[in-house]
Formats: sequence, structure tokens, C-alpha cells
Amino acid sequence: MHILRKASHVTPEDLHTLYAYPGDGTWVRANMIASIDGAAGLQGRSGDLAADGDRLVYRVLRDLSDVVVVGAHTALTEGYGQPDGPAFAVVSRYLDIPPDYAPIADPRTVVLTCSAAPTSRREALAAAGAQLVDCGTDTVEPAAIAAECERRGWPHILLEGGPRLLGSFVAADALDDLCLTTSPILLGGTASRPLDHDDELARGMVVAHLLTDEDGYLFARWVRATPTFG
Repeated sequence: MHILRKASHVTPEDLHTLYAYPGDGTWVRANMIASIDGAAGLQGRSGDLAADGDRLVYRVLRDLSDVVVVGAHTALTEGYGQPDGPAFAVVSRYLDIPPDYAPIADPRTVVLTCSAAPTSRREALAAAGAQLVDCGTDTVEPAAIAAECERRGWPHILLEGGPRLLGSFVAADALDDLCLTTSPILLGGTASRPLDHDDELARGMVVAHLLTDEDGYLFARWVRATPTFG
């Protein structure tokens, strides 16, 4: 385990090494932030919990990834644009994405949905230039998402939320790596947690490293344990 006390001790090269994907095979990583008491966002936005150290790690994780995968609700709430480096995959069961949402017309963006998605929404987004790919029949299936990313030459997958999307990957035992930032704030209230799923889940993880910075943020990288539980 690596324990680094101050951000000034960690270079961008160090971070690229610490967060490097293990080899060229398909690897699903999630990046999430939470308060000390486990809230996933401040007034519904996870970005409002972040500070400079978290933004640095966020950029490194994107630099290392081939594709950023995010739920449509999170993409719209957080104001996502097309990532500068990796491809962009928006996940939506119901295709409730405005046709004028700019990233969907970008050739490096794909909308991952399911065959049960409303026909009218499918037609509206296709007319706006969206690439639509079905990854399941009634739901968008994590295994199918990973397979589609691999097929497109994007083996290094970065999930950026939201909690329901992360929950679906954990439930499917399809998550290899969780990079969790803890913001030094007690939030209270009824905010969602980084992982949201109707069923109780138990999956073993092992800490790969733990970092901290001058602002009191903690940066943990957790990797899949062997065997998993559940």
C-alpha cells in the first residue's frame, strides 16, 4: 500500500503509475466522490464536493482511459461535455436525453441503451446524429456495455456515475477497480450514496493505495478481491 501525506510529494508521473491499468485486457474502473458520511453529492451534484486534488486525479484517470461511461442523468445534471481525450458513452434505459445535447452528435460519442427503449425517443436522437447501440433487451446490461467497449477498441473503461449505473456493475460482478475520493466534509441529509442498488450487495475489494493531500482529501484505489462474495 502506498501512503502519501502531501500532494506536493506526488508528481503527475507518480499518479499515472499508481493508477495505470493492468495490461491491455478489458478493465472496468469507477471513479466516485463522497463526503465523510457517504453522501455522493452536494445539492445533487458530485462535482460540488471536489477540490484541486480530486480534479487532478480525475484528469489522470481520464488520461489513462479509452472511454468514459456515464449515466444520462449524471451527464445532464453535472453538465458533461465531450471529454477531450477518451471516447464518451452515455447510458440510458429510457433515452430521456434532449436531442440538442451537444455530445451526442460527436462521432466519438455512443449512446448505450436497450431494445425496449421508446421508439419515439430513439428516432428523435437518431435524427440528431446519435449513435445508438442496444446493450440488452429490457435493461442496459453491464456485461454488454463492456463487450461493446471492447469491440470498439476501448478496453480501458472509466465509469463516472451515477450511483445506479455503478450499482448495476457491482450487482453484475463486473467492476474491477474503484477509485474513491473522500471529501473532508460531513454532509448529513438524504443525499444518495456513491453506489445505489435495490438489493444488498457484498463484493470483496483490496486497497491498492491510499493518498491524501493538504486539503484533507483521501484518495483510495480499491481493486477486485479474489474470491468475490455475494
